[in-house]
Parts: sequence; structure tokens; C-alpha cells
Amino acid sequence: MQRGAIALMLVAACLPAPLASALSNSRTSPATYSDSGPEAQLFKVLDEIENNRLDNALAHTEVLLRQYPNFRLAHLIKGDLLLARSMPLSTFGNARNAPQESLSDLRDEIVARLKANRERPAATEQVPRYLLQMRPDQKHAIVVDTQKSRLYLYQNDTSAGGRPRLVADYYISQGKLGAEKEREGDKKTPVGVYHVTSSIDPKKVGVFYGTGAFPINYPNEWDRRKGRNGHGIWLHGTPPDTYSRPPKASDGCVVLANADLDALAKNLQIGLTPVIISNSVEWLSLDDWRNERAALSKTIEAWRSDWESGDTDRYLRHYARDFSTGKQTLEQFARQKRQVGASKDWIKVKLSNLSMFRDPGRDELVVVTFEQDYRSNNLNNQMKKRQYWIREDGAWKIVFEGSA
Repeated sequence: MQRGAIALMLVAACLPAPLASALSNSRTSPATYSDSGPEAQLFKVLDEIENNRLDNALAHTEVLLRQYPNFRLAHLIKGDLLLARSMPLSTFGNARNAPQESLSDLRDEIVARLKANRERPAATEQVPRYLLQMRPDQKHAIVVDTQKSRLYLYQNDTSAGGRPRLVADYYISQGKLGAEKEREGDKKTPVGVYHVTSSIDPKKVGVFYGTGAFPINYPNEWDRRKGRNGHGIWLHGTPPDTYSRPPKASDGCVVLANADLDALAKNLQIGLTPVIISNSVEWLSLDDWRNERAALSKTIEAWRSDWESGDTDRYLRHYARDFSTGKQTLEQFARQKRQVGASKDWIKVKLSNLSMFRDPGRDELVVVTFEQDYRSNNLNNQMKKRQYWIREDGAWKIVFEGSA
């Protein structure tokens, strides 16, 4: 029996630290993993296996399967536990004549789940670098870590100055060929700053997408500027006969178990909820997060103030050499602004509902969105504006500006 237990836990050897460490981490930090699905029970099963209590592990697995009969990973564990009673096991997933591709997928899934659990962020001490500032009416934000096959849900704690607070995290599947989508049909998941644009009734798209589908705005302005194309990137669920899919299984969408999608959907705001997809999430201490946020806020305020000053040269110094509106180059934009500025006796600019999200891609890039109230002696205008700020010569400069 001991040999069987050790062999079954070979999957844990795929990780940088023992399973016991992973499980102890989950006990010393808030249980923020999905409480809508079987993950807590799964870790309990694996804890029993680690401690060589195989009968207890089997009993917990059977309870788990009664609740989630389509959870294939639990079926595989049950099969190994039963097989361990009669023979030593050589690896995780010893089912005879089972398709090797399916076994490999299940091994990848358990490794992804365990690794994410072991490396769970310290909820009270760390925040994703990307969530610099949510606007007050954005109640939640989503951060996806494709390498960990994990989706983190953050609450906008307005009582704490807009600090993001981790409230749940979920196992996800991504594109079959990984992340950093570039073109239509490349079977990759995009990396960048997006938001949920709509909710699609599952009856309109079929059972393959599970209990719902939530498109995101890929390609965004930056994607198009970089020549990226494609469409139809959604957050969605799984078919009725499948609890979860392997870590790399979609054509580019982010896929959750239906129970997890249903729990997540309660917190989504169409047109508002940001979805930030990263290859590997960068975490900041609260002090570093506050410092980055304050520095960028100061830069944006300097841009607003210089615009109000009427000094067009001061205003234009905030724009990058490669700036574009999509229709105008920096030279064309500057010429227009000088012509307009010549007719102004005074300018007042007010910004509200400001959000700042750092792009997780390779460029040092921040996406800034706000509502702008512009007033002058000969024009009043209100609009929702989006800017992309990039680091140029050590300073933040606007590289794209347009209506949102």
C-alpha cells in the first residue's frame, strides 16, 4: 500500500516543492480558491494520499464524485486508489489501455491546480501590478495568469482607497498553443488589458460553451496598432459532460468550469469589468503598488494642468514621438492643437472616473480611461477618453489617444 501511495504522488514531484507544503500554504492563507466547485475537496483527497491514508482518500473521492460525476480528474484518482490495493503504481494515472493523450491532459491539470495552490499570492500583502486604479463604479477586476492556468477575481475596496482585494480564484483553460495571440486562428489566448463587452445567452451558442459566454474586446486599440487580428475571444463554460478541460484546450478563449463561471458571472459588469490577461502575473507589495499608482497619477495630473495652462508646447511634451490617434501622427496632431490653442482665452479640463491598468505585455504600457469635461471660451465638450501611456526616455508619454 505504501508503494502505491508513493507512486500516486509522483505528480507532486513535478512541482518545485512537496505537496505537503502546497497544502499547508492553503491552510495558512484565506481559502480564496473556488468554493463553487470541487477544488477544496480535491486538496483534501490529496492530503490524505500524502499522509498514506488511502481508505480515507478513497472515501473523500467517492463523495467528490457524487457531487461532481463529470470531474474526470477525480475518476482518475479513484482508479489509481483502487488499483493501488492490488499492485504498485508506476505513475499518476495507471489505467490500462487508456488514451495516453487523455492521461497526459489530466496530469497537466492536476499539476496546474497544485502549482497554483502552492504559489497562491498573499492576499493581504500583495496585489497584481496591473490594477493600478479602478474607477469607483468598477466593483471587480479579473486577472488571468496563463502559466498557472488561473483566474483571480479582485474586489475594488473603495473603503480602502480603491485597493484591490482578492476574493476568489479559479482554474482555467487557455489556448491550445498558449498565449500572446497575434492572428486569427493561431489557437492562442491574447495578452493585454480588456473588458467584458456583453453576455451571450448559452441557448444562442450551443452546449459546448456551457452555462454562458462573455466576450472581451480583443483586439483592442493597442492590438490593432501592433497588427494583431482575430475575434471571438470569450470567457465561457464547458459542455455538460465535462467538468473541466486541460490547461491548454481552447482556440484562444478563457474557459472555466460551469460552476466557477456561474459564480464569476455574478460579479461581472458588462462594459465595465476589466479582464487583464498575463503570461505570468507580477505581484507588488502594497507600498510599491501605492508608489507606482501615485507616480502615474501625478503624471496624468501634469498633462491635465499643462493643457489648462494654454501653453501648447508644455502640453505637447506629454506625447510620445510615435504618438497616433489612429488618424493623425504627432506632427499632424501638434499642428491642429496649435491652431486650436490660438483661439483660446482660457481652458478648463476636469477628469473623473479615472482607471489605470498596466499592460502585462512586453511593452511598458499603461491603459488610462476617464470621463473628460472640457470647457473653454468658445467650446464645451464631454467625452469618454482612452489613452495608452508608454515609457520613453525614462518618462511616461502618451502614445495613443482616442474616444473610449
